[in-house]
Amino acid sequence: MTGREFEDFVVDLCRRDGCTDVRRVGGSHDNGADVLGTLPDGRSMVIQCKRYTPKRKIPSREVRDLLGARVHFKVDVAIFVATTYFSRPAENFATENDVLAVHRDHLGLWNNGASLLSLGTVNGLGQGDRRHRERWKATYE
Repeated sequence: MTGREFEDFVVDLCRRDGCTDVRRVGGSHDNGADVLGTLPDGRSMVIQCKRYTPKRKIPSREVRDLLGARVHFKVDVAIFVATTYFSRPAENFATENDVLAVHRDHLGLWNNGASLLSLGTVNGLGQGDRRHRERWKATYE
């Protein structure tokens, strides 16, 4: 799937969960936003989508950029959706600044029917247990 197809996939998941006014705005000069819309509870949102290889982790600077996008677009909620994991500093920064960090495991939950809003309850609670990380390393490193 291309980056644009991944953004469209995230838009479709948002709409499935009852989000409204959802639109893809990604591209060059997107001011750190790939998707804008409104959550089912009425809060506005900005989403940054990153389709990276499993070996690459999301650095904290990219989460900081999303925080800037939240300010720029004057929205209530910032969500970072990635096909990989976040570095430890990036995950910590996200939780300290109320950014919902949807890594590959949470993306799988979301794709399999969990609602976007329900992912907030697992935000920042780690990225797989020890056995999961060992299998991941054996596969991708």
